[in-house]
Amino acid sequence: MTRVDTFCHNRRKDNMREVRKMAGEPEVKGIVEDIIYHNEENGYTVFTIDCDGEEITCVGNTSFLADGEYVSLKGNYVTHMEYGMQFKFEYCEKVLPSGKQNILRYLASGIVAGIRESTAKKLVDAFGENVLNVMMDEPERLSMISGISHDRALKISESYIQIRGAQDLVMFLQEYGVSVNIATKIYKKFGPKAKDLILKNPYMLTEQIRSIGFKTADQIAMNMGISYNDPNRIRASVIFMMQSAAMNAGHTYLLRDELERHIIEMIGVSDVECDNAITELLAHHILVLENAKMGERIYLSSYFEAETEIACSLYELSQNVYDSVKAPEIGQEIKEIEKERDITLAPEQEEAVYHAMNHGTLIITGGPGTGKTTTINTILQIFTHHGMTVALTAPTGRAAKRMSELTGMEAKTIHRLLEISFSDDDDNHFVKNEEHPLDEDVIIVDEMSMVDTLLFASLLKAVRKTSRIIMIGDCDQLASVGAGNVLEDVIKSNQVRVVSLSKIFRQAEESMIVVNAHRINEGYMPILNKSGKDFFFLTKTDPDSIVNSLADLCKNRIPKQYKVNPIYDIEVLCPTKKGTVGSVNFNMVLQQTLNPPSKRKSEKKHGNRIFRVGDKVMQIRNNYNVAWTKIDSDEEGIGVFNGDLGFVNAITKDGVTVMFDDDKIVVYDAARLEELEHAFAITIHKSQGSEFPIVVMPIYNAPMVLITRNLLYTGVTRAKSLIILVGKRDVLEAMIENNTEKNRYTGLYDKLKNCTEEK
Repeated sequence: MTRVDTFCHNRRKDNMREVRKMAGEPEVKGIVEDIIYHNEENGYTVFTIDCDGEEITCVGNTSFLADGEYVSLKGNYVTHMEYGMQFKFEYCEKVLPSGKQNILRYLASGIVAGIRESTAKKLVDAFGENVLNVMMDEPERLSMISGISHDRALKISESYIQIRGAQDLVMFLQEYGVSVNIATKIYKKFGPKAKDLILKNPYMLTEQIRSIGFKTADQIAMNMGISYNDPNRIRASVIFMMQSAAMNAGHTYLLRDELERHIIEMIGVSDVECDNAITELLAHHILVLENAKMGERIYLSSYFEAETEIACSLYELSQNVYDSVKAPEIGQEIKEIEKERDITLAPEQEEAVYHAMNHGTLIITGGPGTGKTTTINTILQIFTHHGMTVALTAPTGRAAKRMSELTGMEAKTIHRLLEISFSDDDDNHFVKNEEHPLDEDVIIVDEMSMVDTLLFASLLKAVRKTSRIIMIGDCDQLASVGAGNVLEDVIKSNQVRVVSLSKIFRQAEESMIVVNAHRINEGYMPILNKSGKDFFFLTKTDPDSIVNSLADLCKNRIPKQYKVNPIYDIEVLCPTKKGTVGSVNFNMVLQQTLNPPSKRKSEKKHGNRIFRVGDKVMQIRNNYNVAWTKIDSDEEGIGVFNGDLGFVNAITKDGVTVMFDDDKIVVYDAARLEELEHAFAITIHKSQGSEFPIVVMPIYNAPMVLITRNLLYTGVTRAKSLIILVGKRDVLEAMIENNTEKNRYTGLYDKLKNCTEEK
């Protein structure tokens, strides 16, 4: 074709497209020729189709698309400033190809597992235009072809059925406003039966797909015409309300009257319909009813069973009394350790050592600088001397790493200690349980205030009834992120021996962080800006000045003064997530300030966030199945957990690679990136169990439930060497005065008391 011919041909194509555009043509059809770009995260795809001999560039959201497919697209022509005219589609229907050539092209594209060009030609030659029906309905006939075994024929058929089912599901859900990304997750979970299951009960999606909540399922159901008082809808709303109460408010149960009132207000059904739904869920043991003085308690069965397990196990363990090592012998060993380490234990520390040796359960509690670590190291030395094996554990990777550093012994996260199973459908995610208990004679749990009801129940299941368990924590810190108030409930029950360490040791008294933490806990203002010390307050009165000042502190002033790395050594802790002085905004500001775009740093966009090499990130939910490897070793495992902190160290075609604090390397593909958040700034709630060299904390107006004394206390006690508060002094005073805590509905205290009374 000459240059003139080419020019005329292109001009004719442009003219035809312009005619289509001017006509407002809402639909184009054609064969997919080339997939130029596809985003697995949201399904955004750029591809070309052959439409009656004309090449049209199409853009929009779709999935499961392959070269050779015949598609019908609905949308409109748009003109892109750089790429020219394109067809932007809102709806994509995939039609089975017809004609031998189109079918051959479709199968040769590789969309069906087990078929490539040569096999595709054999199949089309053998079965003609009926080949797709044969693959769907008579797969055994495929084995008639040379080189296709019976097993291979079945796999080819299975792959084709999955493709057809996935395409049907995406198109079906598009009508109800469900994104391609979510539709893909649904198909991966349920396979070809997904559409039928959704038609039968769309609310089952809330139970099975993590990213689909009740509101999304309810929208699908309403669009499908399901009645507002459909029993499936009411039951799903009850489960949603119970799950929300656990995840968002920390309740392990709700009072029945309160639960029914919330349901009626939320979905507008009658009290009789609501009561019937709860009764049915109780009959199927999805919910459990417990009578109490204040009324009927409704539990999700998992929380009721967990509280019962904790109460029974702690009671049994607490009855164990050991007298093989006599008090005088323990006293002599303490003296030898004191001499060896040049320390002197306070009376309550000695008391803790005696109880640890003589009883099956013990709680050691105390604030910063009160000698918890010294006490535990003494206990460890005595246990080791007597030939007893000890497991050290903590709820987060960062807390476990810190425990290892302070004791000189390996500490594992509770999840790793219990050995997570691979099955995501298994109710018990742990290999270690009552049938396969932990081997150690003593289990020591640090940061016990962070341990929630479900996790502690799983741990106790794995503790042998002849073993000891020692729990260490600070009961004045925030309650666990997960449901329950385990440490406080156990202490109040008087079922377990408790030793409270209160003496602040001389070395700790030199730190204003320690001194002020105790002052805050007792309701006094901290001593601020003492020369040469480690606790400072910088007054700023408006949000923008707080943000600017804090960014300058992190980038310039602190690194220059203290010779530290601004990303690794400084953590911004926020009382709130939202707003100008919330962690979300600070992360955007600090990423731009501390780790700006660079030609030398790869990055990946995910939604409205950009992950860049060097970014500090946090895992925001438990993932029991994600694989990890240890850096500089052959160790492998599975499981990354809520609150784990790490750094992006590579971005490749496979995804974003993160190295966590405990040296785990994890690769996040597009589907799992929603489990990561930036962590230049985190909420104080998310900081529990962690310790940072330097903490900077914005202090500004927020709802009273978020500016409390124990929130401030928890934030301050996260700092190891330096803390700087930036903001309004009157808000700081208000936080110290606000000693109210949001009440959590938990039944563990009552169950522990009942164990004692029944025995």
